[in-house]
Amino acid sequence: MRLPEIDRGDTVTHRLLIGFISMVSGMRLPDAVRVAFYHKQFFSTPMGAWTHAAMRGPSPWSVAERELMAAMVAKWNSSAFCIGAHGAVAAKTMTRPSVDAVLADFRTAPISPALKAALVFLEIMTLRPMELSAEHAAAALRSGVTEDALQDAIAVATVFNIIARYADVLDFAMPSVEEFDRAATMLLKRGYAA
Repeated sequence: MRLPEIDRGDTVTHRLLIGFISMVSGMRLPDAVRVAFYHKQFFSTPMGAWTHAAMRGPSPWSVAERELMAAMVAKWNSSAFCIGAHGAVAAKTMTRPSVDAVLADFRTAPISPALKAALVFLEIMTLRPMELSAEHAAAALRSGVTEDALQDAIAVATVFNIIARYADVLDFAMPSVEEFDRAATMLLKRGYAA
């Protein structure tokens, strides 16, 4: 059931801003952005800052690699909205067939051994967190993932384990492929800070 709060905003100013941005962009503002207008001090400002730091802050991982991690976490959480959104952003900085190959099977996709090792770790972290052990971290490190890179991957997965779940709980509307593409351009340019 779609929650009406997604379409309302929490103030008249925010509703007007949502309407203005939608009009200027020529598309309905995606629900992920709409949620950023609610209870800014309680939720969206801190969550936006944390997400922006994980996704656009200094990191051994490229923006495309972090977006792929977010898309994979979304896949493991069965969040169609987040798969589409982060797959579209990743496809802005690498080829769409490469993104699709990772989403289909990251183990056979043409990505670096370090990214594959990080994704193995994140898959366990996401799907079977009670099984995650120091040996899993050691295996990632042996595969060429640095400690800093593993910490950054964990930050990405943590953020998107939360976001993918609330996207589904709030029943985010599914944009078209073209709308995901336009939103990805804006997200790549602006980042995640609310």
